[in-house]
Amino acid sequence: MTKDAFTALRQGEMVLLYDFDDRERETDFAMRSDMITPRDICRMRNDAGGLICTAIPFQAAKKLGLPFAREVLRNCAMVEKLGDIPYDPSNNSSFSLWVNHRDTFTGITDRDRTKTVNALAEVVQAVMNGEPSSFKEHFRTPGHMPVLIAAEHLLSQRHGQTELSIAMAEMSGIIPSITICEMLDDDSGYALSKEDAIRYAKRHDLAFIEGSEVLDRWEKVAYPKPQCTGPVTAAVNRI
Repeated sequence: MTKDAFTALRQGEMVLLYDFDDRERETDFAMRSDMITPRDICRMRNDAGGLICTAIPFQAAKKLGLPFAREVLRNCAMVEKLGDIPYDPSNNSSFSLWVNHRDTFTGITDRDRTKTVNALAEVVQAVMNGEPSSFKEHFRTPGHMPVLIAAEHLLSQRHGQTELSIAMAEMSGIIPSITICEMLDDDSGYALSKEDAIRYAKRHDLAFIEGSEVLDRWEKVAYPKPQCTGPVTAAVNRI
């Protein structure tokens, strides 16, 4: 690990988060959603190149009435079935809806996606603090920002980037809304190797952390229930 990833995440820095050698074998850019800027979105699409998504906790999604995509598409013949995902056959994917903030134009620009990501952090903070909120008042679907819902029991249930990033947020005591993007390799056409991701982290003075380190801390370190902290403070009203 090049620098402390939990401190970096808490301070609003980009973190490189690798999952596991026996899973996707992918490194994601990960950053707290309430501190994302257009420059960060630009860096994700240029230096990482994967799908830019925002992960939120199961409890927040439940309070907001957000479904998993498979629940919306349950009557579609193509909908995923348990066992379809080769690297995680015992779990379903974490995809929910793809959304745009209602104040965006196309939704795809760096500024539009930043507005959507920041607003997602706002509503997550609101509902996790027991405040009223209305998802439909602020977002529309389909859109350009995929929302990922973490497994209810996080790393005790699933070891995906979604759960790793939300577990890191909870253990860091920040708003549990993390925007992630896979690092891809222009030459091979596959995911960027762990070794190349580590080299990138060192070159740019970024924290690199493996899923095994996050899981070890999750299993061994007792921590208090986190309080959402950070620059996002606005609550929204439920319809």
